[in-house]
Amino acid sequence: MKRNIIITGGAGFIGSHVVRLFVNKYPDYKIINLDKLTYAGNLANLKDIENKPNYKFVRMDICDFDGVYKLMQDEQIDGIIHLAAESHVDRSIKDPFTFAQTNVMGTLSLLQAAKLYWQSIDPDFCLPTSVFRFYHISTDEVYGALEMTHPEGIEPPFTTKASSGKHHLAYGEKFFTEDLKYQPHSPYSAAKASSDHFVRAFHDTYGLPTVVTNCSNNYGPYQFPEKLIPLFINNIRHRKPLPVYGKGENVRDWLYVEDHARAIDLIFHEGKIAETYNIGGFNEWKNIDIIKVVINTVDRLLGRPEGADLDLITYVTDRAGHDMRYAIDSSKLQRELGWEPSLQFEEGIERTVRWYLDNQEWMDNVTSGDYLKYYEDMYSHR
Repeated sequence: MKRNIIITGGAGFIGSHVVRLFVNKYPDYKIINLDKLTYAGNLANLKDIENKPNYKFVRMDICDFDGVYKLMQDEQIDGIIHLAAESHVDRSIKDPFTFAQTNVMGTLSLLQAAKLYWQSIDPDFCLPTSVFRFYHISTDEVYGALEMTHPEGIEPPFTTKASSGKHHLAYGEKFFTEDLKYQPHSPYSAAKASSDHFVRAFHDTYGLPTVVTNCSNNYGPYQFPEKLIPLFINNIRHRKPLPVYGKGENVRDWLYVEDHARAIDLIFHEGKIAETYNIGGFNEWKNIDIIKVVINTVDRLLGRPEGADLDLITYVTDRAGHDMRYAIDSSKLQRELGWEPSLQFEEGIERTVRWYLDNQEWMDNVTSGDYLKYYEDMYSHR
């Protein structure tokens, strides 16, 4: 079946992995990568597929309603995978307006264009839901924070069992499930929560075929180095300080980015319309512990004595409103669609560290800002 799919934010970290997967896996699909190319968008992430016949890049802001609507008409779109978003919590604390503009108004612009286009191609709204759908990717942070509870007499981490029956190490007895009410604590998570509500409202009000997923922290190649793992890999390599918020006690659930891309592929094709699916790694780590794993891995791969760079750890004032624990229960996704993470964390972090050490030119272009100058020069001549 031939399909024409827009993937927004496809030049970003997660988006580039999704674009690559779809372009390579579905040669009969036309994949349109729609990205504004903000600081976090980098077309170098997609060098390996940029000349594929079923791939097209369009530089556009999702807030450009007229442009997005025309693109849907011109390309005869039958699917939208929406990843474009401002996503860094620290930036949202400093500049909440940008996050509201992109994550809320941008999503609303995209939804309205999709609704009008969908209605124009199916005036009676009778198309099978497999033909058109709007898939919105969100975050676990919309749920708020979980307590660091544990069975009496047992200090975390302890072995627990999710509703899927999967055993894993955890720092609490409760997990984020799809039926939890939203309790966002940062401007970033508040903006994402609002966008989630708009997506569901467009289904309930207009019948637009939508699906929403909320995912835990991703890690892997091509992540912008303001985020913890790539930032620390680069700092360790150059023996720069490793700033750790508070005591590093905050807990996050980590998922390898290619496993997230596989989940998105599965849900886009087989997920039920109007449903929400949580995507997580069953992989909880305290920040300080994951930092030590990264340090030991980098040191080993660089031929340094293990733990040689532990002295780079520097504790800094905690972030405002820093949630203590996130933990996703992805049992629904496992139970209904058969997805589960393919990599153990040790294998995933090894792959990740190796990639950043082997691709120092990519890292240097990003940290220097040269990649932004390249795109501005390229598009100024068009």
